[in-house]
Amino acid sequence: MTVEMSFLMPMILFLIMGCILAVFYYHDKNILGAAAYETAVVGSTKAREKDGVETGKLQALYRERIRKKCVLFPTGRANVTVGKEEIEVTVTAKKGKFKVAVRKCAAVTEPERKIREKKKLEELANGAKNNN
Repeated sequence: MTVEMSFLMPMILFLIMGCILAVFYYHDKNILGAAAYETAVVGSTKAREKDGVETGKLQALYRERIRKKCVLFPTGRANVTVGKEEIEVTVTAKKGKFKVAVRKCAAVTEPERKIREKKKLEELANGAKNNN
């Protein structure tokens, strides 16, 4: 019985520790992904503004979002690409043999322009009805 337990207990402990490590890995991956997506959305909103958006400010926002939240990957590097139609945030983090990479994008939209165009079309349609 002792010989069997001396083999079985390390295997059980190995499985438990592996499960805990997997939970920490996916926890950190979700934190990094959520912070990257939030950074991309904020960047797409700010890109519509008159001054636009700078990659340095978005990287600082990303670092602020992950501060003291990750267990395995406390330092993740964010690469922000600002385009006319899309903001892309690519995050890579590494610790020992573990590595995680996340890529999130957000489209730069202009809902105000579409609303104005819709109102103009409605006004034209109402003007055409009134003239007939």
